[in-house]
This record gives sequence, C-alpha cells and structure tokens, in this order.
Amino acid sequence: MTARPFSHLLERLRSAGLRPTRQRLALAKLLFEGGDRHITAEQLHGDALNHNIRVSLATVYNTLHQFTDAGLLREIVVDAGRSYFDTNTSDHHHFFFERSGKLEDIPGDTLTVSRVPQAPAGTNITRVDVVVRLTG
Repeated sequence: MTARPFSHLLERLRSAGLRPTRQRLALAKLLFEGGDRHITAEQLHGDALNHNIRVSLATVYNTLHQFTDAGLLREIVVDAGRSYFDTNTSDHHHFFFERSGKLEDIPGDTLTVSRVPQAPAGTNITRVDVVVRLTG
C-alpha cells in the first residue's frame, strides 16, 4: 500500500489539533518541506501565489498564527508590526540583519543568558528569545 502524498503533513496537522483543510495543507507543504526557514506572512503569500495556490493574505496570517498557537512554528518579532515565522521550534536564538531583513539561527547552546529578571506576580517565564541585531 502506498502512502498518500501529503500523509506526513496530514498527520502533523492532526497531531497538533488542527483540521487539515486544503489551504492549511498547501501552506504547510510550502512551510515544512523545504527545511528550516524564517518567513513573513507576505513572503509566504507570494510563495503561495507563485505555486498557483489561491489564498488571501488574511488567510495566510490566520494560518501562521494557528500553526504558531499549535506549536508548529515560532513567531519572532523583530520590530513593531514585523514578524517572522520560524519552522525550527527548537531552543535557539537569532541574528537579524537590519539592512537585508534576513534572520539567521544562532544555536541555543552558543549563547548563555546569565541573569533573567523575576517574572511579574502571577506569570511564568516560558522562553527567552534573543535577537542580535547586525548592521553592515
């Protein structure tokens, strides 16, 4: 018996508690079948259009946030109103090249945060994200 072409993506979405709609599957294929990547909603929308996937930018945003909430992506906010979505959800940090807008992984074990302030009352620290900004 042969596996269905998108069976691994179907299972990945279902395991995350997401219904595998046609649009979610198409966007998941673009996101997860090319290795780790950092992508904006606008870039993913452009990729979708280039692959003849008819989807609105609003749907792309909604899907990216659903994938993030389900733990399939990490959102990296580099500026107010500018976010990247990272397919690598392991513990790591990022270089941000300000001129090009490129985001690059820093392995989690190469950077140490030695002092983290105590969380405000009633909250817990879930993760520390470091973005090292670069020029030149």
